[in-house]
Amino acid sequence: MGFETDAVHLGEEPNLGAGGTGDVVAAIHLSSTFARRNVGTPTAGYEYSRTGNPTRDALEMKLAAIEGAKFGIAFSSGLAAETSMVLALLRSGDRIVAFDDLYGGTKRLLDRVFSANFGINVDYVDATNPERVLKAIGKGARMVFLETPTNPLLRLCDIGKIAMGARDMGVLVVVDNTFASPYFQRPLELGADIVIHSTTKYINGHSDSVGGAMMLSDRGIYDKLKFVQNAAGAVLSPFDSFLVMRGIKTLAVRMKEHERNAMAVAKLLESHKSVTAVHYPGLESHPQHTLAKRQMNGYGGTLSFDINGGRGAAIRFLEALRTFSIAESLGGVESLAEHPASMTHASVPKAVREQIGITDSLVRLSVGIETKDDLLADVEGALAAAGRR
Repeated sequence: MGFETDAVHLGEEPNLGAGGTGDVVAAIHLSSTFARRNVGTPTAGYEYSRTGNPTRDALEMKLAAIEGAKFGIAFSSGLAAETSMVLALLRSGDRIVAFDDLYGGTKRLLDRVFSANFGINVDYVDATNPERVLKAIGKGARMVFLETPTNPLLRLCDIGKIAMGARDMGVLVVVDNTFASPYFQRPLELGADIVIHSTTKYINGHSDSVGGAMMLSDRGIYDKLKFVQNAAGAVLSPFDSFLVMRGIKTLAVRMKEHERNAMAVAKLLESHKSVTAVHYPGLESHPQHTLAKRQMNGYGGTLSFDINGGRGAAIRFLEALRTFSIAESLGGVESLAEHPASMTHASVPKAVREQIGITDSLVRLSVGIETKDDLLADVEGALAAAGRR
């Protein structure tokens, strides 16, 4: 079936059999525990909601389908998914090769928790060059952690080329696909082993649920991940599972509008005298635009740009916005704007930020699905305000 059909129907087929109610929307099973008639036989396989819940199971079927995977796992957050993955698949002394331009929370987790406390070694490389990644893998890595497009600089890496080289060396490839969403990019089809999402973002799409997901097709890895998830308790609640399922049904429709509006905003920024650089893979000026066209089906709704005038101009721009809200996160139907150096990436040391390219003049925009002309007018007005001292 097509992407849109699976997004709407999988996991929520109406039960029209004996005893069925015919619901076209999966029920929210809020029960924490499940009664059984016989001591040794859980009813319908359910015993305790941390271990398994019908609403979460329905969501996980849908998650697997939209990413082209055999298995989906829903977590309480994207960082909970990453934590469970490291606990399940790595041991003290193992090495991860990671993109140097990762979400600040992921770097904090890897550096200040797993590296500092558990002896997991992390080597950061500029993964826009596949050869650098493969060279680093060759030094004994167990896992490659990629984010493409990256947060917040919208850099890309060649998933297929890296995955092919990593497979030859027996190294797992994990791709954070949050920015693109499964609608615009399918890393598993390009050779990745595991895909991670913050479902808080585009997959849910309404800024009313915090969650994470992993999608994969290897049964052995899946069993390890499910064991750790149950043991550690990093599960998504039934109500949040319902919200994410509801969001997935309109993912395709929303992503088209996000992209349409983001492209318009990106072109406006690119032509403005106050903007020194625009980071959006849909622009021909993006250094990896050709790669984006090859491995993506669209360019997403998030972009960033550098404004002339440094931190002061960036703050003036943000505080002059009216339709965009100043807030962390992204991927919701409403437009959001933030200052990475002060907000999402504040935990990354300043020297490291600047080495990567996250300057004090950088602004990130999550472009929503509002009327395009309203968004353009808001950005134009804020740019004018940023130029006034």
